[in-house]
Amino acid sequence: MKWSKILISTLRESPADAEIDSHKLLVRAGLVRKVGAGLYAYLPLGMRTLRKIQQIVREEMDNAGAQEIVTPILQPSELWKTSHRWETMGANMFKLTDRAEHEFALGPTAEEVFTDIAKGLVDSYRQLPLTIYQMQWKFRDETRPRFGLMRSKEFLMKDAYSFDRDAEGADKSYWNMYKAYEKVFSRCGLKAVPVQADGGDMGDSLTHEFHVLADAGEDGIAWCEGCGYAANLERAERKALVAESSQASDALLEEVATPNARTIEEVASFLGLESNAFVKSLVYAVDGKPVMVCIPGDRDVNEVKLKRFLGAKNLALATPSEVEEATGAKAGFVGPVKPANETMRIVADISLKGATGRIVGANKDDYHLNGVNLARDTKIADYTDLTIVKSGDICPVCGKPMVIKRGIEVGQVFKLGTKYTEAFKAVYKTAELNEKTMIMGCYGIGVSRTLQAVIEQNHDKDGIIWPSSIAPYKVIVELLDPSQEEVAKVANYLETALEEAGIDTIVDDREERPGVKFKDADLIGFPVRVVVGAKGLTAGGVEIKRRDEEKSATRIVSPNKALEVIKSLL
Repeated sequence: MKWSKILISTLRESPADAEIDSHKLLVRAGLVRKVGAGLYAYLPLGMRTLRKIQQIVREEMDNAGAQEIVTPILQPSELWKTSHRWETMGANMFKLTDRAEHEFALGPTAEEVFTDIAKGLVDSYRQLPLTIYQMQWKFRDETRPRFGLMRSKEFLMKDAYSFDRDAEGADKSYWNMYKAYEKVFSRCGLKAVPVQADGGDMGDSLTHEFHVLADAGEDGIAWCEGCGYAANLERAERKALVAESSQASDALLEEVATPNARTIEEVASFLGLESNAFVKSLVYAVDGKPVMVCIPGDRDVNEVKLKRFLGAKNLALATPSEVEEATGAKAGFVGPVKPANETMRIVADISLKGATGRIVGANKDDYHLNGVNLARDTKIADYTDLTIVKSGDICPVCGKPMVIKRGIEVGQVFKLGTKYTEAFKAVYKTAELNEKTMIMGCYGIGVSRTLQAVIEQNHDKDGIIWPSSIAPYKVIVELLDPSQEEVAKVANYLETALEEAGIDTIVDDREERPGVKFKDADLIGFPVRVVVGAKGLTAGGVEIKRRDEEKSATRIVSPNKALEVIKSLL
């Protein structure tokens, strides 16, 4: 293919709204073009790579026994109301009505649609296990679209759903997809790390996220280099050091005036103590009831862990009036010692069990209590892991310190159980003709996000470094003297030979300076560059180098040997 016949437009400067390298390179290399906030058009080079990623995903899904279908983007509200997610999905869901006032959603995901299909088509145990998948555009009304394809309003996703007879079969389907995902990301040239995760609104059972570790990642990952333990910060656990030492006095309770000192930092500064001498107390509204949560002063509440532990449907920080009603004081001065609402449930982080000599809010404006013994002075109902893991925390598996890394989520596997099949009454008949509920799993890959994640993990100061498996073209032939017949003849020969060998090739036949062509080639990131010019041919051949090699690694090869060398480099 000739460069002059393709719609390619490269940029020397990065777009003003691009914050991370991969977003800058997506636009500069002419892969995508912004249409609006969180909306992108895929240009010819971008489409070639997107299709190659799709093909890898399709092959591995098919190899794993999944069957491809396609469902509508426009989904009836009745399906979402059946699962009770019409309301709980919140403002992220695009909702609309047709001329007959029927309600619809632009699909943000497809559990409901697939479950309804399984309900309608699966009747007998003989049809199970079943895994079906699609690659379809999804829509989410992101509050703040950013980072290019990473957080956009419209994105391409592969979603698969498994249906099994029993828990044992569901386990097999889950790990079957897990292994398929490892193959997908490896073939795309990604180092993707599976991490334990929280199911959120999709499901509350076993789930792993696949993350590309990168400084630009939006998600925090707790990582143990000792044993490989990895978990999203929403899910990550730590081995808590119970009753960590305090600098505060362990004397009898003592009221301490702390005027206008509301935050842990303000009170610590006022009293000249470190923040770990304090117990941070927060009041949450949990399904309409107040719950006080106590954690060490140098920690933050992990609301995902808290919600899961309490089995809550709705959880949010209490309003100022709710805080005062529950404790008798304004936020910043509340604590677990005799709050106004004596029946309010109080839960605490496991590291506070047995703690003494702590400082807590006195449930009295502008006062704190010193010398608190939590076992003696409070009615804490439960101790459990309630905080966000920090760098240096102890791994719950091997006991070594963990570090916090950043990750870009490119895929996730869920073990859903019967959450959706029970709601839809998706049942099958056993051999004895009894009805049983199908057990379900869900498996998603962000196809368009994967495209950008590859760039984030594979680039340098000059541009993209594509893995050959998904590069828009594997080889670029730089035709330096297109007007010279003999030089053009060699370039055309190489193009034909490479294409016949199944190696997609682009010939840069533009009337441009060599420096411009080389910069564009490095920016777009073609895996192998072949330079054909009059000077080189006179000297003995064509120049060949891989994109990820130094200039000194360039090989001078006769044209009839070039194909063999290029194959070895790819």
